[in-house]
Amino acid sequence: MRWKIQGLWVVLGIVLGTLPGGTAFPGAGDAPSNVAYVSNEQGGVSVIDLERLEVIREVPVGGANPRGIVVTADGRYVLTANKQTADVSVLDTRTWTVVTRIPIGTNPEFLKLHPGGQWVYTSHEPGAEGGPPKPAGDHEEPGDKDEPGLAALPPSRIVAIEVGGWKVGRAFLGGVETEGIAFSIDGRRLVVTNEGEDAVSMYDVETGRLLRQTDLSPYGIRPRGLKPSPDGRFYVVTMEASSTLIVLDADLKVLRTRPTGQGPYGVAFDRSGERLFVAAARDQKLQVYDARTLEIQREIPVGARCWHFTFTPDDAKILVACGRSDAVYVIDAGNYQVVKVLKGFHLPWGIVTYPKAYGSLDLP
Repeated sequence: MRWKIQGLWVVLGIVLGTLPGGTAFPGAGDAPSNVAYVSNEQGGVSVIDLERLEVIREVPVGGANPRGIVVTADGRYVLTANKQTADVSVLDTRTWTVVTRIPIGTNPEFLKLHPGGQWVYTSHEPGAEGGPPKPAGDHEEPGDKDEPGLAALPPSRIVAIEVGGWKVGRAFLGGVETEGIAFSIDGRRLVVTNEGEDAVSMYDVETGRLLRQTDLSPYGIRPRGLKPSPDGRFYVVTMEASSTLIVLDADLKVLRTRPTGQGPYGVAFDRSGERLFVAAARDQKLQVYDARTLEIQREIPVGARCWHFTFTPDDAKILVACGRSDAVYVIDAGNYQVVKVLKGFHLPWGIVTYPKAYGSLDLP
């Protein structure tokens, strides 16, 4: 049987039952398990052992400034969307090496795995600046997006990458500054937020045809985060510049809105669909809402510019990537206490786990 890890580490892995860094050795050809992956905008990918709650490896991706991150359904590959190199890196989690890079275009950001597991979707923004967010106190204000020229920006391009073949299989035009990406629960519809035109759009996955678009400007400014409810009956969208949460039905009709903490970005339900979590980045809080009533249940203090978060696979903890604090906050998902703060990251942007868990970038 051929081992994917080279040299002395193979011998040590067989003897000790571990991979380099201490992750449980899962067997030849298998992916590491019970781990989290963090994309660092000023670094590579950090690997967290979720048993010990320690960073066990830093994997370079070639000075690419990775933002969006996704893990394949079998855990064998992690993909990152890279601003600096305008491409997507494919990292083999069994060898900790980048096996290929896929040219995409200027400013790729979000990555999202289709529910069928065979395609990873991303978008890139030809007319956007992209890059790390501005320092605290230098954020965009609601009026900034109305400056002359924004409406004239070219539309984003939505791209689907074939898992395994690592080729662009389909592509179509999106809206202006496409941000969040989600799928309907049956996988037939692709939904995106368009930050530059305050809209949310729905496309047919197979054809790329625009099915409907909803203007969100009467309700808020700069849509960013996007998530379907676990039962697929509605979507939630965070409006970063107006600090608003919007609930839409399955056909993108606005049902209700409510204010949030300042600068909401990442948003996710728990597995049951009973709780809704919002990362209020400018307020340095992770907010917990009753998903049915939208009444706030708890506000958890976290670090600076925390955009994305994930549950652990056992749903026991929540990990929050806090970019300006160069840290990941670990929160008990039951009592909402911060149990640990992991340091040493480099402007962390996104975070996902394997096995896959509910979070702002992954499930559902």
